[in-house]
Amino acid sequence: MSDFLAAMGLVLVVEGLVYGGFPTLARKLAAEVQSTSDSTLRIAGLASIAAGVGVVWLVRG
Repeated sequence: MSDFLAAMGLVLVVEGLVYGGFPTLARKLAAEVQSTSDSTLRIAGLASIAAGVGVVWLVRG
């Protein structure tokens, strides 16, 4: 459970860096997401999940 909480904390850090450090970029990225098709977003999300699982597997394995 502590690993999960640490991972969630790191997600918040990365999100905070984007929004706090580069607010204009964050707005542009949000606009891009709205104009992207559902299938493209789904593929990107699944690829991100696979990459995340791979990284965790390499680090923790």
